[in-house]
Amino acid sequence: MHTLSSIGLCLALSVSASQGWAQTVVPTKGQTSQQTQLDINECQSIAASQAASTTTSPSGGRVKGAAVGAAAGAAAAGARGNQREVYENANSNVQQEYRQNQAKGAAAAGAVVGGSRQRQERRADQKTSSANSQASYTSCLQGKGYQVNP
Repeated sequence: MHTLSSIGLCLALSVSASQGWAQTVVPTKGQTSQQTQLDINECQSIAASQAASTTTSPSGGRVKGAAVGAAAGAAAAGARGNQREVYENANSNVQQEYRQNQAKGAAAAGAVVGGSRQRQERRADQKTSSANSQASYTSCLQGKGYQVNP
């Protein structure tokens, strides 16, 4: 009966644990409920520190997108302008202003696209980090003599 209540306590502790570690943790080597809680906390700490050390947030997506967009916009404006007789007859200041306006519009679009890609990369990194952290946590507990069930 004492073993059953100890297991029940461990299950309750594992479900109430923070950071989304809600799993069933069953001691297989006769660990006490206090030892189980210590091991759970230690494994959570190890998994969290490993996740923090491997997390890299992509940055600069908007700036990179804007730069690429501006270059593309200026090049496209120059190419379109060269096909127009009016553009060719305009003075160089008007031509430059036209290219700059086209580059500004393309830079704005590039910033939006770059920001979107950056968010997608960040979400993918978070999913990978979460999966790696969960695997690290489970491996740690299994190494300490626990059965971990999702």
